[in-house]
Amino acid sequence: MADWMRRVLVGFAGLLGAIGVATAAMASHGEDVRNLAAISAMALAHAPVLLVLGLVGRGRGLSLAGLVLAAGCAIFVGDLAMRHWFGTALFPGAAPMGGGGMIVGWLGVAVAGILRGLLNE
Repeated sequence: MADWMRRVLVGFAGLLGAIGVATAAMASHGEDVRNLAAISAMALAHAPVLLVLGLVGRGRGLSLAGLVLAAGCAIFVGDLAMRHWFGTALFPGAAPMGGGGMIVGWLGVAVAGILRGLLNE
């Protein structure tokens, strides 16, 4: 994995971790917290994965899957944040695009893991 990819994934992991904790705290003290709770859940679910991929991930497949996961999560979380604080979408179709990106990223992790296992046996 290229060094810049590692830095991007670890950086995203830290950012998503901070966002996840902050929005969980906000959700515990407010009303109409549906979007905040979803932001927190998505950020805290994906931050550890991106951290692991950035620190120990090997191969182009895992690198690409991690970058797709990071981009999908950023779009999804960004859309929910825009809806919560500004009452408008990030852009039309952002949430499904971000969610689809996360699904594709997870499938990429699965495929990279399976192929790596088959090729290394």
